[in-house]
Amino acid sequence: MSNNLNLRKYSRLLARPELPYFLIIWSTIFLCALGLTMVLSSSTVTSLQESGNTYSIFIKQFFFLALGSFATFWAFRVKSAIWPFIARYALSISIVILLLPFVPFLGKNIKGNRNWIEIAGFTLQPSEFAKFGLILWCALRLRSLGQEPGTKNLILLLAPGLVAIELLILLERDLGTALLVLIIFGGILFVSGAPIKNFLALLTLGAIVGGAFILSSDYRMSRFAALFNPFDERYYKFSGWQPAHSIMGLASGGLWGSGLGASKQKWANLAEAHTDFIFSVIGEELGLLGTLLVLALYAALIYSILRVAIKTKDDFSRYATAGIACWFIAQVVVNIGSVTSVIPVIGVTLPFISYGGSSLLANLIAVGFVLGVARRTPEIAEGIRVSRMKKLNR
Repeated sequence: MSNNLNLRKYSRLLARPELPYFLIIWSTIFLCALGLTMVLSSSTVTSLQESGNTYSIFIKQFFFLALGSFATFWAFRVKSAIWPFIARYALSISIVILLLPFVPFLGKNIKGNRNWIEIAGFTLQPSEFAKFGLILWCALRLRSLGQEPGTKNLILLLAPGLVAIELLILLERDLGTALLVLIIFGGILFVSGAPIKNFLALLTLGAIVGGAFILSSDYRMSRFAALFNPFDERYYKFSGWQPAHSIMGLASGGLWGSGLGASKQKWANLAEAHTDFIFSVIGEELGLLGTLLVLALYAALIYSILRVAIKTKDDFSRYATAGIACWFIAQVVVNIGSVTSVIPVIGVTLPFISYGGSSLLANLIAVGFVLGVARRTPEIAEGIRVSRMKKLNR
């Protein structure tokens, strides 16, 4: 009897319309807090080597988190009419910022990729903001679909934006981000109800482009080969080094982990311990329970964003919110897949947790947008109002 009562109680809790709103807020706060903690833990060695200060990377991440918090609040409070206006020019803005790395005094080449710009000592990655820009532009185009009865082919409707963004990212030699954008685009097509032939066309395009870039580079070929056995002596000291030591870190953490700050792999074994491979450090220091906590927080965040997308009545907001959910799903899956050696290492950060000001800022703006959509959705807004009244009356 008590079990049935508890089941009904939890069912009512999950059915509450304001639940997604509060889940988004708290899951984002916990992810950012955990990310800041793990950046401090995993970056001390690199910080000391690069600047002589063990806290330099942490300080930069804290600065961008503070800046991102203000950006989130702005995106949350801004009038709804502003977003379609921004979306109208989002593709053009994305193209312009993706061209900035080619400007001689701005562009910065890191490990063969020219996808960075440096301003006042801070390194930024324009492609992180271009992802959000493409999502907004696609959402606006999809909203116009109902206003243009003659336009039925979704690929033809959205292809110009995808091609423009993909070409510029590929010119920057950032294959990982290019493939990620393609996955996000596929997710947008899925939520818009595109026919299966569109997905087959997109899959074929991705296979051709990805295959061409892999076959044209010995380094990428060796990364792909190392996927199957990174401990093989042919790859271990080269392309298999990072995935092999990432697996070692995850395996050595056990159930409870070795303790915060006690990672051994961050001592020069994992070159990107505070960025692409921070999930491995979490597994080593916080154990299986720590990694499961991270996955639970992402599940709560993505579930809540999709709930908001379903409940909103505005087509533009629905498509944009669902696109943001696809963005987070794709980035989490690709990053953790790389860390666990399920897919080749392609250099993608873990949202809200990995070091990277551009990624953190873009992710937080996207969360602010979703919270704004939730606040403007009558059912959710009413639930928030009732929840606050109950707290005041206690």
